[in-house]
Amino acid sequence: MSTTKNITHRERFLRACRCEAVDRPPVWMMRQAGRSLPEYRALKEGYKFTELVQNPEIAAGVTLQPVRRFGYDAAIIFSDILVVAEAMGQKYELMEQGGVKMAFQLNSKADVDKLDPTHVLDHIGYTPEAIKLVRKELGDEHAIIGFAGSPWTLASFMVEGGSSRENTRSRAMLYNEPKLFRALLEKITDATIAYLKAQIDAGADVIQLFDSQGGTLAPNVFWEISGRWMQQIVEVLGDEVPTLVFARNVHHNWSEVVDTGANVLGIDWGIRLSDVCKEIPADVAVQGNLDPALLLATPEAAATETRKILEEMRGRNGFIFNLGHGVPADANIESIKAVAETVQKWKPR
Repeated sequence: MSTTKNITHRERFLRACRCEAVDRPPVWMMRQAGRSLPEYRALKEGYKFTELVQNPEIAAGVTLQPVRRFGYDAAIIFSDILVVAEAMGQKYELMEQGGVKMAFQLNSKADVDKLDPTHVLDHIGYTPEAIKLVRKELGDEHAIIGFAGSPWTLASFMVEGGSSRENTRSRAMLYNEPKLFRALLEKITDATIAYLKAQIDAGADVIQLFDSQGGTLAPNVFWEISGRWMQQIVEVLGDEVPTLVFARNVHHNWSEVVDTGANVLGIDWGIRLSDVCKEIPADVAVQGNLDPALLLATPEAAATETRKILEEMRGRNGFIFNLGHGVPADANIESIKAVAETVQKWKPR
């Protein structure tokens, strides 16, 4: 980002997210930015993923690893969207073969009634504590990104009982039992607001909502089931920090993603950034959208495609370079480095 003196980490990202000119696009990587690093793989030996997340000192260390290695402009806190579900009473685990398994499925009103959104910080205060530790280490040089899952995305995991490509069970429930599904979304929204407020209080400079399952919804129900709940979160958080909404595969619903009130829209790799920019107001920033598979390709290929996106976005204020989704676990470190360095050396004017 800008090297102008006396500009704080908060001011830099306010300037970027509110579409004011910077000397080059800021860059960080999506969630899971460090999981391909040898230092992370060494650290996680002997720990379950949830144990890493729940230990503030370890989580802070993992957060800092990619920033120290690649010089990103921001650090995204090491955590998981499912910590909110666990805090309400539904535990989860990451499977060795990939994917997520919840302790149980939500099958009935009784299951939803058991979920308690009122004391989530008693269970997940470790993430705000990790943010405080990261702030001490980073000082004023980098911003910190806090995050949570969108209510719909989290609900889909909770109803499905884990990972699902199509979310057919949760989509059926929203039609068959609309009042019950609304009650679930209300609980998740309340818990998420409390969780994100705590992240801001701890020092997060930007808040990101991941609606990674948004594209599984039919376009005509996207607003009612996903958009309106993200809007509620953004509205309650106010303008204390910029907000970023990443909604994957919602290419028929950009106007409704804008209606969430987010300062920045995260764009997946399935659409051209310039096409999205034609559909949204000029004062809404965009983030994206390099195909994550390029991190498995050669450094030369990754750098070439990065330059194409930078050229495509030349002249548009409010552009943050990023992937179009998370970092693959087996990403090529040299390719990650090539992407970061390409953006860092870029001259937009």
